[in-house]
Amino acid sequence: MAETNFWAGKRVTVTGGGGFLGSFVVEKLRQRGATEIFVPRSKDYDLVQPEHIARMLEDAKPDVVIHIAALAGGIGLNREKPADLFYKNIMMGIPLMHQAWEEGVDKFVALGTVCAYPKFANTPFREDELWEGYPEETNAPYGLAKKMLLVQAQAYRQQHGFNAIFLLPVNLYGPKDNFDPASSHVIPALIRKFVEAKENGDPQVELWGDGSPTREFLYVEDAAEGIVLAAERYNGEEPVNLGSGYEISIKDLAELISRLVAYSGELVWNEAYPNGQPRRLLDVSRAEELFGFRAAVKFEEGLRKTIDWYLQHRTELIK
Repeated sequence: MAETNFWAGKRVTVTGGGGFLGSFVVEKLRQRGATEIFVPRSKDYDLVQPEHIARMLEDAKPDVVIHIAALAGGIGLNREKPADLFYKNIMMGIPLMHQAWEEGVDKFVALGTVCAYPKFANTPFREDELWEGYPEETNAPYGLAKKMLLVQAQAYRQQHGFNAIFLLPVNLYGPKDNFDPASSHVIPALIRKFVEAKENGDPQVELWGDGSPTREFLYVEDAAEGIVLAAERYNGEEPVNLGSGYEISIKDLAELISRLVAYSGELVWNEAYPNGQPRRLLDVSRAEELFGFRAAVKFEEGLRKTIDWYLQHRTELIK
């Protein structure tokens, strides 16, 4: 049951609130009674610049900050721009949490990433094993930049009593995702690739790697629900996974998406490209125990909704 009074009279700032995940978080907040929601737009506030963060906090005067804004993408973007992924995510996060503490913000919700986990983590990934190895190399700069928010949250809680929490969402997917092939994650990339191959009558589609890695995916509306529940109910120092607990290989994922878009050609795996992390599957028990979150949307149902959304909006996306 939602704590419907939690948001009454609270000023909430959602960085990245105009983006993929953030827009769903804003909608969830509205549904749960939040009326003063501030969404800083990049054209007005460049959150990589500390002075812009200061101006944003002065304009918003938030009681709660939910920090979702990030520079993120798939293997291609991580290989091409590791320095940007490290610097921009560090600079959007660490000065923001510091200034939020200085300004007396009541609660700070920091979003991490599954990329923070060690490359060869035991599966399912447990939060207590987050530091037992280096992340997968292709996304380590991004993963470590986000992971520093956990270090900061725990340090500021210890020294200042600052109520900062840290959530670790697994790979997200759903309507409004990024379908740009240069920077998209695997699900939107595959959806676009198969839809276009079907339309063009291509006899085969080339895919990266060998298809053996496994991934877990969380539907974006489920992720938004988890974030809002954590903001309402969780006030601890330990990191918390947000996931579905469902694991699928990239090969099976590609075959499923090709079937759902009715592409009948051949799938060809190019092993010259990297696979990324071998396995990703989260232990999702802590989120349920601490704030009652459990993913609700079944994977194939979520994929169908995502494909339907893309087919309805693709002309405006491709412009």
